[in-house]
Amino acid sequence: MLREALAAIGEQDYPGRVETIVVFDQSDPDPGLVSSDDLRPVRVVANDRGPGLAGARNCGILHSDTEFVAFCDDDDLWLPGKLSAQVAALSEEPGAELVCTGIRVLYGDTTVDRILPQRRVQLTDLLRDRLTELHPSTFLIRRAALVDGFGLVDEQIPGSYAEDYEFLLRAARSAPLLNVDEVFVAVRWHKQSYFASRWGTISTALSWLLDRYPEFETVPHGQARVSGQIAFATAAAGDRRGAVRWAGRTLRHNPREARGYLALAVASGALSADRVMRQLHKHGKGL
Repeated sequence: MLREALAAIGEQDYPGRVETIVVFDQSDPDPGLVSSDDLRPVRVVANDRGPGLAGARNCGILHSDTEFVAFCDDDDLWLPGKLSAQVAALSEEPGAELVCTGIRVLYGDTTVDRILPQRRVQLTDLLRDRLTELHPSTFLIRRAALVDGFGLVDEQIPGSYAEDYEFLLRAARSAPLLNVDEVFVAVRWHKQSYFASRWGTISTALSWLLDRYPEFETVPHGQARVSGQIAFATAAAGDRRGAVRWAGRTLRHNPREARGYLALAVASGALSADRVMRQLHKHGKGL
């Protein structure tokens, strides 16, 4: 899949130079991927930051010297025209720092296009809704904003969970985000089981996020959404009492927040957390 991702980057119709830096996290770089092509060079480096996704992204950023930086997970594919459309969007708005696009979610035999039908995304939009259409493999960012502005990817988030969401919140604090409302990235979602230890990390990370962004208190629906995710994760981890407490907090903020009721159903044993997640993924959605 990595070679497919590299080929898709190399085939972009953007006329300028596009250097790809492949960061190997806790494994040896593969020299067979290196290319010295003038317009589409490829470098491989070992992650010299903290282990994990956040550190790997930051390693790639700091090894780059270009005007723009883009992310691409090794199992995702950039579709034709992505870079040209995004560079054009940033060129039209010099004050913007980050631009996203729509995604095509591939999950088993299911394909779902997710497109956000708006040009600009404000911090309030992201507090209210995670907006999963804004996937990290779609990000194109001014490098200056990363090294001298809102900053790199946070490597301190517990388990690196939701580091992309925290990154978007911080970027939107700095300047409204741009969005190209077309599908330009294919994202592969993989079937997986969420073990109790992973659910514990999720609830810890989301609690950290609420503490880090007091702005959630100004958007009750957003506060309820994240609290509901914590309630669900807590229930899935087997902490029934904690799940009931978080579900209560969720429903006080928004009595219509479905995650609160799902958490109570999982806590009672009426539903399996894995089953809920599989059904969501079939529709191109997450928790």
